[in-house]
Amino acid sequence: MSISVLRTADAWWVRDTTRAHRIATSATTTAELLAAVTKDRTQLEQAADDSDSVDIATLELISPVTTPCRVVAQMTNYVSHVKDSGMNPETVPLTFFRKASGSITGPTADVIKPEHVKLLDYEIELGLVIGEPIPVGTTLSATDLPRHLVALVITNDVSARDVQLPKTQFYEGKSYPSFTPVGPALVILEPGDLDQIDNLRLITRVNGEVRQDSTVADMIYSPLEALQALSRFQRLDTGDLILTGTPGGTALTAPPKPIEIIGSLLPPALKWKSFFSSQAKNPKYLRDGDVMELAIATDDGKLDLGVQRTEVHYS
Repeated sequence: MSISVLRTADAWWVRDTTRAHRIATSATTTAELLAAVTKDRTQLEQAADDSDSVDIATLELISPVTTPCRVVAQMTNYVSHVKDSGMNPETVPLTFFRKASGSITGPTADVIKPEHVKLLDYEIELGLVIGEPIPVGTTLSATDLPRHLVALVITNDVSARDVQLPKTQFYEGKSYPSFTPVGPALVILEPGDLDQIDNLRLITRVNGEVRQDSTVADMIYSPLEALQALSRFQRLDTGDLILTGTPGGTALTAPPKPIEIIGSLLPPALKWKSFFSSQAKNPKYLRDGDVMELAIATDDGKLDLGVQRTEVHYS
């Protein structure tokens, strides 16, 4: 069975339903913790068996993925999201972009909208945490995957759409501070857990309303395919974080085809002005005070990444 690890400013903890057990470790980074666990899981198992525990509700949890680290994200990677974006799932390539690790925050930290951003969006994503390093040129097979993909986390790829789209690059619009909430749990996988990944259900609620609800089975490119592609050009080290795309249901959706065709004939400045004017009427974009709750788990609860709860604030 997988082991769920939590992090506070001064310690690492093993989650046990509503209780948490302190891990006896000197590790200060995710990389150090995972390196130690890879060699010997005794620390985690002993912590889980320890009768001395605290109520998780009393802990101030922070991101279980420490920084600095590499944060690499897949672009449109769910059939439902590709269709929302007005594209064909059968022709979407496997592509990536980078996010600044300075955008990482904890599972209850506020998401802060910069003053100049007008269209703030949410994207629940399954986060992959790297175990054994993957140098460029590594050949990965399914049997290699458990060594390199050792943990999973909930991530929210918060996006400033009015910055991202006109600049035709994702780095800035997805890298502002607080734009990558992570956690609550770093779920360290056991043999066989990877077989359950397709059954993980991703659910986003905003103020209690379900906005996204899909399973990983809707992915176009699997985690193995993503790591195989990355290994051709991008080194990955222990503790690095890979975001694997979001399902449909984000605030951003493509305009109807006739409108899109007309827009393509306009000068770029006028096209974007018209597009964002119509998007501004969409009530699904995040507002000041909105509460986002993100959950990832299998329907039977055998693999459960917990619930992330963050609040939006305008700067």
